[in-house]
Amino acid sequence: MGLYATFRRINVGGTDFDALTEDRVVAMVRDALRRGAGGRIITPNVDILRQARTDPGVRAHLADATLVVADGMPLVWASQLAGSPLPERVAGSSLLWSLSHGLGLDGRSVFVLGGDPPAAGTAAGAVRAARRITAACPGLRVAGTLSPPYGFDRDPAHLDRVCAEVVAARPDLVLVGLGFPKQERIIDRLRARMPAAWFLGCGAAVNFAAGDQVRAPLWMQRSGLEWAHRLGTEPRRLAGRYLRHDAPYALRLLATTAAARHAVSRRTSPGRALPRRPASRRAVP
Repeated sequence: MGLYATFRRINVGGTDFDALTEDRVVAMVRDALRRGAGGRIITPNVDILRQARTDPGVRAHLADATLVVADGMPLVWASQLAGSPLPERVAGSSLLWSLSHGLGLDGRSVFVLGGDPPAAGTAAGAVRAARRITAACPGLRVAGTLSPPYGFDRDPAHLDRVCAEVVAARPDLVLVGLGFPKQERIIDRLRARMPAAWFLGCGAAVNFAAGDQVRAPLWMQRSGLEWAHRLGTEPRRLAGRYLRHDAPYALRLLATTAAARHAVSRRTSPGRALPRRPASRRAVP
């Protein structure tokens, strides 16, 4: 890839996304690690995109990311309606596995941070997730696992201990499944001390890998209905967010994108091809 890898960036709902397939993301991370360059991947979904409109902290996380890829079919559909299509959905729950497989081919290491804390007779979620990941990804080494108790980040001393344990393990990849935006705030702290490592904030993906939650069937993932499956499994926690905020935002995003595309189309002369909106370029060291 040379010293820099460049690729298109496509704006969806005010956020720039990198026009990359999942395979391309994995290849770029492997190449960067070979060159000693670290980075950070964020996979915004509709909820994160909605928050980014009004929350400067969310926008700062997105601006700090090395790679920003779309975790949500509505975002892919919106890019298609705008005439600058993203190649595919790249979900954090899928990247956990594909990155682990790719790094296993190189004999790299991973640290799993997140999952349910240990209970009586049950190993911590991060431990169980790491076991499953390494069983499926030959060559991958586990640098460490940690499932801190809920609310640990509100105790500065406990947060410092968690970060120190991750730093001391010196992993190549840190999978942080603590939910957005907590996981991104912790990645902020770790990146400054681990410039050669890669970080993926992957939300519930650690729970999926541990077997504590079941991901939606493939047909629901591809048809944009994974949110409905999540809602069915955690209705009390997710109903307000999904039904009151995210679903209306997604519908507005698609409607306004389609209307803007139609308005541009009407301004073009008959028989003339509609030009695509210019996309910016991102360079990754």
